[in-house]
Amino acid sequence: MAPLPSNKAPDPMDVALGAAVRLRRRTIGMSQEALAEQCGVSFQQIQKYENGANRISFSRLVQIARALKCRVVDLMDVLDTPAGEGGETDLLSRMRTPGALELLAAYERMPQEARSYLVNLLRSLTDTPARRREMA
Repeated sequence: MAPLPSNKAPDPMDVALGAAVRLRRRTIGMSQEALAEQCGVSFQQIQKYENGANRISFSRLVQIARALKCRVVDLMDVLDTPAGEGGETDLLSRMRTPGALELLAAYERMPQEARSYLVNLLRSLTDTPARRREMA
């Protein structure tokens, strides 16, 4: 008898590690296909790793790090957060938002004065009465 499919959500650590892989891959401008080829897997497998749907074995993580020209610990730093502090994990989750990396890349190219205007604009657009009560 075949095992029943699991409805269990991916472990947050697997999601965070996958997000770190995706962030590094996109930062250096590498496609999922290129990473998959260098690691000897399909690009669909890379997608599953990046989404946290499949766990990355240590040997595969070493292959991925080499392909991404970084150290394994560079990808795992996000997992080394003290209990109760989700700072980097939260940041990586936010970076998975569609358009976030493109927005950050454009932001980095802006002059400082334009950055300040943009941040103030975004604050004014997201500053609702409910949010003001949360901040109080």
